[in-house]
Amino acid sequence: MNTSIKASVKLLKEKDISPSVQRIRVLEYLQNSKNHPTIDNIYNDLVKEIPTLSKTTVYNILKLFSEKSIARTVRIGNHEARYDGDTSIHGHFKCDKCGNIYDFNVNIEELKLTGLDKFKINEYHIYLKGVCKNCNTEVVE
Repeated sequence: MNTSIKASVKLLKEKDISPSVQRIRVLEYLQNSKNHPTIDNIYNDLVKEIPTLSKTTVYNILKLFSEKSIARTVRIGNHEARYDGDTSIHGHFKCDKCGNIYDFNVNIEELKLTGLDKFKINEYHIYLKGVCKNCNTEVVE
């Protein structure tokens, strides 16, 4: 068993998830993917090596991973669900032109929130939309 598979199995067991070939491969896919894939992206890439895989299985795995904090569901704009294997606190920027989603760092301690006195915050989701540097044709000076 290679190191990546061992690490995936260990993480799944730590989260009380029974390791299966499908779960291990979806986890590795998410951890190695920086493009915030959709269910279709994951399914289309993995069905080539796991012919018995179904979209429903991928959906159920991602739902379980989100519940167990192994992955995050990212929804920006058109209600399309994307998935992120990076569960650390960070923001997402979606380009209105190319549709790519980019991660950016967020310092929660320096984030100033007002109007939430006596509220308890359980999660942070910071989403920005605009035009990425690759699509931006305007000259910024």
